[in-house]
Amino acid sequence: MYKRILVATDGSKLSKKAVSSAIDLAAVCGAELVALKVVPRYPQSYFEGGIALQPSEVAEVEKRWADEGQAVVDAVKKAALAKGVTTKAVTVKSDVVSDALLAAAKKHQCDLIVMASHGRKGIKRLLLGSETQHVLTHAAIPVLILK
Repeated sequence: MYKRILVATDGSKLSKKAVSSAIDLAAVCGAELVALKVVPRYPQSYFEGGIALQPSEVAEVEKRWADEGQAVVDAVKKAALAKGVTTKAVTVKSDVVSDALLAAAKKHQCDLIVMASHGRKGIKRLLLGSETQHVLTHAAIPVLILK
């Protein structure tokens, strides 16, 4: 059925549900899992009077975020290994989560994307956007969304 499943995680309670489901599905299908955490870049402020960090401080913050992201996907890898699922733990730096997910799915030749959605509606969805909606509408492979 599926040979390689990409599961997006941010370490939140909701994404842990998606991770658990993806691990179970991979175990049933005999598929490999690609656990992905998208790590943001440090926002650079161009506003006058804004507090700007020195380049070394920005690098420090980004490294801490990358290390924390790696810990999240390493935990997924450990949980998957306990169920006999081979897993690749991947972190990617990007400011656009949905684009990073789609690019990673293509790069790792995944045939399914599993991710969580908050299910926001109305004005919250308009204001906050929907990474899930973007992935769903732009993916060339099936997408399994869990709430």
